Formats: sequence, C-alpha cells, structure tokens
Amino acid sequence: MRIRITLVGKVRERYLREGAAEYLKRLRPYAHVELVELEDESVPETLSEKQLALARQVEAERILRTLRENEYVVVLDVQGTQMSSEDLSRWIQERALSGSSNLALVIGGTTGLAPEIISRARLRLSMGPMTFPHQFMPMLVAEQLYRAFRIGRGEPYHR
Repeated sequence: MRIRITLVGKVRERYLREGAAEYLKRLRPYAHVELVELEDESVPETLSEKQLALARQVEAERILRTLRENEYVVVLDVQGTQMSSEDLSRWIQERALSGSSNLALVIGGTTGLAPEIISRARLRLSMGPMTFPHQFMPMLVAEQLYRAFRIGRGEPYHR
C-alpha cells in the first residue's frame, strides 16, 4: 500500500515534525507512507471572500499537481465522516483488497480546501468536531494510520 499525506503548509514546530517522523518510521513495515508539504498562501488576518477564494484556488492548483489518476483521494474535513480506529482499520483493509491501495490524504491549510479538491475526494474524513492546528494533523493522521495497521494485523498497540 502507498499512502501520501499532503499538507498545505509546513510543519514548523520541531516536536510536531519529530512526532510525524516517528510515526512515518513506524509505518514502514506496513506501507510506504510519505509526507509532502506544499507552500501555503500568505494571507492577512482578516480576509474578504474574494481573497479567501483566491488563496484556496492557488493552493488547490498546488494540490492537484500532486494527485495521480490512480489514487483514492481522501480529504480531511470537519464536515466529513467520522470513524473509530477500528473502522479506519477495516476501511484501509477494504482499500487494499479492492485494488484501491494508492491513497492520497489531503490536509488543507489555514484557509481550508477549495471546492474542486473536496469534490475530487472519494472520502471526506473527519478527525472529530474539534478544531486542530493544521500543522498537528500530519502527526495525528500518521499515528491513526499506524494504529489502524496494528489493529488490522491483530498486533498490540490499540487499547
């Protein structure tokens, strides 16, 4: 299985970079997982709707350049489907068995995702109703992937 986690923006905090790297390392026996950081648009604190749409559009073009035709695209979206760790494990196993084993997980930047990215997704996945800093999400996603693979193989970790 090949999984690419695409983040709009950079993980600037050292502890978050190290945490994500640790889980990416732990995932090596289960899947090829990589983190790709894309440049985000610099935006003022208060945005007009036009500025917001423009920033999302520029970021969408960057995201689209990373997506491949054969990938199962998943976007992180607070409005999306919530899954338990066990549900995520089953979902990943289903993807692997159905031939959809190239996954692209997309994490938007501070302005969110453009509608064309959301519509391209085959799954809108929510990590819950709480708001998280987008720089935190690669570590959280990598940890949940690691947990899901461990659950799928019946290995100890999930408690």
